[in-house]
This record gives sequence, C-alpha cells and structure tokens, in this order.
Amino acid sequence: MPEFDALRNDLLLRTARRERVERPPIWVMRQAGRYLPEYHEAKGENDFFACCRSPEIASTLTLQPIDRYDGLIDAAIIFSDILVIPQAMGMTVEMLDRKGPHFPDPLRSPTDGQYEQLMNRKVDVAQELDYVYQAITMTRHKLKGRVPLYGFCGAPWTLLCYMVEGGGSKLFVQVKTWIYRYPDQSKKLLQKIAELCVEYLALQVQAGAQIVQVFDSWAAELSPASFREFALPYLRHISKYLPDRLKELRLECVPMVIFAKGAWYALDDLCDSGYQVVGLDWLQDPAEAVRIANGRVVLQGNADPGVLYGDKDAITAVVQDMVQGFGGGKQDWIANLGHGVTPFVDPDNLRYFFEEIHRVAATETRSSAKV
Repeated sequence: MPEFDALRNDLLLRTARRERVERPPIWVMRQAGRYLPEYHEAKGENDFFACCRSPEIASTLTLQPIDRYDGLIDAAIIFSDILVIPQAMGMTVEMLDRKGPHFPDPLRSPTDGQYEQLMNRKVDVAQELDYVYQAITMTRHKLKGRVPLYGFCGAPWTLLCYMVEGGGSKLFVQVKTWIYRYPDQSKKLLQKIAELCVEYLALQVQAGAQIVQVFDSWAAELSPASFREFALPYLRHISKYLPDRLKELRLECVPMVIFAKGAWYALDDLCDSGYQVVGLDWLQDPAEAVRIANGRVVLQGNADPGVLYGDKDAITAVVQDMVQGFGGGKQDWIANLGHGVTPFVDPDNLRYFFEEIHRVAATETRSSAKV
C-alpha cells in the first residue's frame, strides 16, 4: 500500500467508528460535479467516462469541492461512477447528454447469449479498473491529509437494474420481468456482481480509500419482501466478505456505508446488515430513524437536495429540523444530503448549507451543555 501524509482531519472516521466527536462531520454526495463551474473547465471536451478513466482529471474533479469549501467539509469522494463494474464485465455503457447512462446492448433474457458470456467471463477488476485505483492514490497524495477519501461502488440490485433496463427507467419493466420470471438466473448474476464489488472495494482501500460506500440507488423499486430477497442478501455479502478480503491483503478494515435510496421500509434490516453507517434519503424522518436505529449504527443524511434551490431562510429551516432530528448532531451522525447535489444548484447555496450545519450544530451543542 502506498504511503500517505498523516490525516489531519479524522472527524468523519472517528464518527463512523462511533467515537466521541466535537461536532458532526459534513460532506455531500455528488459534491464533485457539474453544478461547479470549475468542473466544466477541468472536464473540457472529454466525455463523462473519459474523465473517470483519466486519473489526473478524476483526481482534479475530486479535489474541487475540497478546495472551494475548505474548512467546511470533512471528506472527499473519488470522482467515478457506479457503472464501471458493468463496463469491467464487458458491457458497453455510454453517458448521453440530457439522458444519462445508456447501455446499447442490455441483457434481454438468460438465453440471449450475453447472459451466459457474462456469467462465464472471468473479470479481472484489478486490471479493468486500474484507472480508479490510480485516481484514488493520486488523490490521497494531493489531499496531503486534509480530509479522508471515500471509495464506492454500486449495489448489485441497482447494477442489475441498469444492465437489463439499458439505463434509467420509470416503470422498471425489464428488471421486474427478470426477477419474477427468471429469479434463479437473476440471483446468480446478483451474486457474481456482489463478489466483484468485494474485490473492487478492497482494491480501492489498497489504493488509499479510507471509507467505502455502497449505493443502492434503485432500492425503492422493490417491495419489502422483494428487497429481502433480491437486494439485502447481496448487500450483506459485501459487508461480510470485504473485511475478510482486506485481511487477506493485510489491510486494516475501513468503515462501510450503505445508502439504499427509498428503502425507508428496510431501515431496521439495514441497521443489522453489517455496515457501520446507514445513509438516509430525505423521505425519512431523522428522529424516527434515530429511534429505529437505536444506537446500532451511525446515520448519514438526509436533507432534501431540492432545498438548495431555495433561499437562505429555507435552507436554515431544513438544517435546523435535520440537526434537531438527529439529536442535536452531537454523536453518531454524518451530515449529508438525502441524495446527490442536483444540476443548476448555486454553489453559494451549498456553501450556506455547510455553514448553517456548523452554526446550528454548535448552537445545539452549547444548549445541551447548559442543561
């Protein structure tokens, strides 16, 4: 493993390990992205996946919010995409303007020939995704210990959705056809993806990632029963076998985060799924989430990203509700949005969001100290 500068701000990692902290750590999903003018300058004429495949560009984009919001946020997340795993498996994925990810040749059925090829192919994620590891190592060196670095992957269920739908969807007809008509074949593919996720995350840690997050972006498309059958077992596989793989590589275990968007119904199960941190979207009430978690995990989230289109009064109100809902923000909470930063957000509004979390959390802490 490469040698890096000592970490100067370990607030987030201490929080994830459930140690006592002086304030809640802060970062947001998609904090490196197209809402920033400097993103477009660094991206230039490169398409999205070309940026992901360039360690220098990916590293530069990762650092942009750390530089812009210096002293306000407590973590970086590597600039990449959850769909690099399907690419490593041999599928073509494009990022189309105003449409998003697109698979020109998605999986049609277990008998379409491509399914068998995917299942039989030996995927070398060390070689296929080496550009991600290079970007992580380069970013750690550039950070010089300012904040910790998140690595991440997509969850097996969410990746299956993209692989059979061919992109985003409103009805999810194809993936529902797969899991209800071909459940055994679906589970075999989900298992293969889960095994690749373990290796991919382990190699990210080897490259320098200090905490990892699993994004189950389409969890809301499953019923509670279907989630327990087609999503939860594979999330648990990752949380169970990643520490084992890290030990094999003689690496220290890192905190693991699960963010299952829309799976409010599964919060109790997720708190027992082997992850140290559970991310919440904005559809969950913080106080109720704290009650359900009951001290089992650290919670991360969960302001509505849409508030960043509002004025300062609206942002302050949301922050106050969020901080109070998470018990004043004193322990066991990583402040975040309930999803990623959306396009056209004013970067100054995001700055104000960060500043207000600092201010309100400090006020709550002082109030508690007087009681």
